[in-house]
Amino acid sequence: MGTASSQIDGEYQPSFGTFHNLKAIDIDGNEKPMSDFQGKVLMVVNVASSCGKTDREYTRLVDLYSRYHDQGFEILAFPCNQFLFQEHGSCSTIKSFIKKYNVEFPMFEKINVNGNDTHPIYTWLKQSYPGRVTWNFSGKFFIDHHGIPRARANDNFEEIEQIIQRLLKERNDEQTKH
Repeated sequence: MGTASSQIDGEYQPSFGTFHNLKAIDIDGNEKPMSDFQGKVLMVVNVASSCGKTDREYTRLVDLYSRYHDQGFEILAFPCNQFLFQEHGSCSTIKSFIKKYNVEFPMFEKINVNGNDTHPIYTWLKQSYPGRVTWNFSGKFFIDHHGIPRARANDNFEEIEQIIQRLLKERNDEQTKH
C-alpha cells in the first residue's frame, strides 16, 4: 500500500515533452487533449470504487478540488482495476458511483498504471518519477502550469496540500509579473 513520502522535483528532461502533448479518453468516451489544461496546476491520480480507501480518498479529493479549483487547480482522475480488481465496473457504473461524492473534477476511462499496457500518461509521468504505482489512489502526480511534472506523493494530505499551494503560488507569482 502507499507510503507517506513524496518526491519533489523529479528527473524531468525537456526531451520528454510536456504533459500538454498527451491525450486520454474521458469517462464519456471522448478524446481529451491534455493541452485543454494548459495554465493549470494538475494532480493526476489513479482511483477505484471498491477500495477500503475509496471513501476517505474521494472525500479528500473533492475537498481539495472545492478549495483550490478557482485558483487554477485541476484533478484528473483515472480509474484503474489493477489492484485486487477494485475498479471492476464500466464507465457508466463508475459515473453513477462517484455521484454520491459530488465529484466535479474530470474523470477518464479505466486505464493501467503499471505493466506492459501502462497508459501513455502514466508512462510519461514515471519517466520523471520512476517506480510502480503501488495501490489505488497512491499514484498522485503533480504537474505545473507549464506541463512539467513537479512532484509525486502518496497518502499524506498535508504534504499534498503543501505541494498544491506551492505550485499555485508559483503560477500566480508568474502571472502577476506579466
